[in-house]
Amino acid sequence: MPTLADYLPADDPLAPLGARAGRRVGMRQVDDLQQRVHGLRLADDVLAGGDLIRPALRELRSAVKLYREGGHTSEGGRELLGRVGELAQIAGWIASDAGQHGEAEQIYRLGLSAARQAEDDTLAGNLAGSLAYQLPNMGRLVDGIQLARAALEVAGPDAPAKARALYLDRVAWAHAKTGQVQPAIRALGEACEALSQDSKGSESPAYLYWVDSGELQVMEARVYTELRRPLRAVPLLQDVLSRYDATHTRELALYLSWLAVALSDANEPEEAATVAERVISLSADVASERTAERVRIVLTRLEEFRDVPDVRALLDGAA
Repeated sequence: MPTLADYLPADDPLAPLGARAGRRVGMRQVDDLQQRVHGLRLADDVLAGGDLIRPALRELRSAVKLYREGGHTSEGGRELLGRVGELAQIAGWIASDAGQHGEAEQIYRLGLSAARQAEDDTLAGNLAGSLAYQLPNMGRLVDGIQLARAALEVAGPDAPAKARALYLDRVAWAHAKTGQVQPAIRALGEACEALSQDSKGSESPAYLYWVDSGELQVMEARVYTELRRPLRAVPLLQDVLSRYDATHTRELALYLSWLAVALSDANEPEEAATVAERVISLSADVASERTAERVRIVLTRLEEFRDVPDVRALLDGAA
C-alpha cells in the first residue's frame, strides 16, 4: 500500500541554498505570507482558476524563494514551510480548476514535502487529500483511493474534527468514482460523525474555514449522484441550493450540474433540462475547466432524452 512518502517530489525543491544571500526572515514576513495565502483562498471562493492561476503561481514561487534564500531560525523555518504548504494547497487547487492537472500535481507534491518537513500532519493530509480528489477525476481511480486513505491515516485520529471530516469525504468520493457503494456510504457516515465532534476537539486550522455541515451535505449528494441514487441526491442538492450564496458562481454551477444529472437519473428530463440551461448560462463566463467538463457531462447524460422537446432544444442550442 503506497504511503504519502511515495508522492513526495523526486528531488527536493525546498532544499536551502548552500550560501544564503537573502534577507533575514522573521515572523512578520511569515505572517504577511499567511495573509496573502488566505487572500487567495477567499478569492478562490468567487473567482475561477483561469483568473487566479498567474497570481497563485507567482506567490508560490516567491514563497519558495524566500525559504530557500532567506535566513531564519529552525522555528521560523518550520513556520515558513507551513505557509509554503498552505500556499501550495490553494495554488494546486487553482491550477486543477484551470485544467492544468499536471502542474497541480507537481504543486501538491511540493506542498506535501513542505508540510512533512514542517512536521504538520494535518496540513500534509489536506494536501494529499486535495491530490486524491483530483486523481479519480483524471481516471486514476486506484491511486485516488489509496492516497485518500493515506491522507486520513497520516492525519491520525487526533486530527481536528473538520480535517477528519474532509479527509473522510475525499475517501467517500474516491470510492464513489469506482462504484464502490458500501465503502463510499460508510465514509460519508464517518465524515458526519467526525464533524459532529467539532466543538469538542482541538481548534481547526484557518484553512478549513469552509468545511461545515452544508459542504458535507453537498459532498453526500455528489456521492449519491455518482452512485446513481437520485432519490437520495436530489433532495439534498435542492436543500443546499435553496440557500446557497449566488455570488459563488462556479460552485453554484457545479452543484446545479450534479442536480441536472441526478434529475436525469430520476427520469425527470424536462426539469433536468431546465437546470442544465442554468448551468450552461452560469458557466459561460467562468474560466474554470471543472465547470466546462461538468457541462459536457450534463449534455452527454441528456442525450438519451433527445426525443423530449425541451431536451432537444437545449442540446441543439448547445451544439
